[in-house]
Amino acid sequence: VVKSRRCLLSSAYTDPAVWEQRLRDAQDLGQLASLMDRTYARKFPVSSLVIARFVDNLSSKEEVDQAQYYLYKFRHSPNCWYLRDWTIHSWIQHCLKYGARDKALYTLKNKVQFGMFPDDFTFNLLIDSFIKDKDFRACSVVEEVMLQESFERTSTQIMSLYALSKYLATKPELSWQEERNMGASLMLAGLKQENSVGFNARLLGLALIGKVELSRGIHAVFHEMPLIWTSGYLGRALAVMDAVCDFRDVKLSEEVLDHVEKILQDLSVNADGQNVTDTPLEEEDELETQKLPEYINRFKELKERLVSQDRIDSRSLESLVSALMQQTLAACENADIAEYQRTVSVWEAELQQLIQRERETKEKNQKSL
Repeated sequence: VVKSRRCLLSSAYTDPAVWEQRLRDAQDLGQLASLMDRTYARKFPVSSLVIARFVDNLSSKEEVDQAQYYLYKFRHSPNCWYLRDWTIHSWIQHCLKYGARDKALYTLKNKVQFGMFPDDFTFNLLIDSFIKDKDFRACSVVEEVMLQESFERTSTQIMSLYALSKYLATKPELSWQEERNMGASLMLAGLKQENSVGFNARLLGLALIGKVELSRGIHAVFHEMPLIWTSGYLGRALAVMDAVCDFRDVKLSEEVLDHVEKILQDLSVNADGQNVTDTPLEEEDELETQKLPEYINRFKELKERLVSQDRIDSRSLESLVSALMQQTLAACENADIAEYQRTVSVWEAELQQLIQRERETKEKNQKSL
């Protein structure tokens, strides 16, 4: 019997049973909507408990659409900072359950307008859902993980690298913003992995960022990004190659090295008109551009050294990530699921505290009448 190859999250991980069996505060959505409308009309803030109840009691795609409106309203109210973590998780769970994944992604991409800052477990569910449908918008979710600097769980790192490598394998035409964002995602996720996948992701990520730096300047690299503003991303990419030469049990993918070589070649061809922006490059950007011939020579030297040390792997980045996923994801899942169950218990306790506080406040107000 041939065992099926494991490459995505298991049904135990994605099963919503733990979430759906939690302690819930059953409410009538119509009454909650009316309460929120009246509260906003009187210029009063809606409590985090009310919006949590609304999202928790959704039961159709139409109601999910309605909830998006109220999440927006809550975000633009004085209580905007108090959107509960379990409300964000509940929103994503309901979007997945009722075929409204587009809504989940929209609110995530517009996180400032909706207050969508999920935890890693929630991110994983959304990435997995897109990947299983062979929908490359999984990379848009990974981009949000990168922007929110949420590569803390090993499972999230591996899922993200899997989505990115799958997309890159299609050889897409990327805008400079996509190159920068994909480069940052590869690099930041790769930094968490001390293995061949991690080093390959760092190398390619830094090279993609370096391409943007040389063509558009360092400001285009770090603006609204979790990246350092010190010049020299191509130099850092070459430093990864140098490190691999001294790192046992690590190899670089031939495909990744070819990609980096093409980036250097493209930059060299465009060297005379490297500035594609309307404004002149800063002095530090000009100095970095002048280092390109040095970088190209250094790349050739390092590649020869890697060849001589048998440090080049014929497998693609996609193959390397898939192999790592099959080796490690199951163990990661067990830890994630156990932590998720503990988190849900904590959320239940917090919900009970809010309900109790609301009850006490109502009793206090009635006594004062």
